[in-house]
Amino acid sequence: MPGQIHLDIATPERLLVSEPVDEVIAPGSEGEFGVLSGHCCFLAMLRIGELRYRQGEQWKRLSVSWGYAEVEPRRITVLAEIAERAEEIDLARAEAAAKAAEQQLAAASKREEMAAARAQLEKALLRLKVGKKK
Repeated sequence: MPGQIHLDIATPERLLVSEPVDEVIAPGSEGEFGVLSGHCCFLAMLRIGELRYRQGEQWKRLSVSWGYAEVEPRRITVLAEIAERAEEIDLARAEAAAKAAEQQLAAASKREEMAAARAQLEKALLRLKVGKKK
C-alpha cells in the first residue's frame, strides 16, 4: 500500500510483528528516531525503550531491550534481545520486578552489581509504562 512501510519485529524466540504500518518510532541508542515509507537506509542500535508504530490512527506499543533496527525505504526490521507487546505485559509481575531491582540496587556494593540492578530496574519500569498504555 502506498505510504506504508513493512515492519518486522523479532526476538531470538519469536516473530512479534510482520505487517505494513504507516509510521515507526524506535528507541535508538542515541535517542528516538522515526521512520516513514521512503526513508533512507541506515542501521541503528537500540536501547531499552518503548517502540511504537501506527496503523491509520491507531498506535501500538512494545517494550524492547537492546538490539538493532535496519531501515530501508520500504521495510524496517527490528531484531531485539527482548520485546513484548503492551497487551502481553503482566503488570503485577513487572511491579514485583521493579521492587526487586530497587532492593538489588540499594544492596549493591560493586559497580557491576549497580549497573546490572539499574538495567533491571529500567526494564521493569519500561514494562510498567508500556503495559499501562494497553
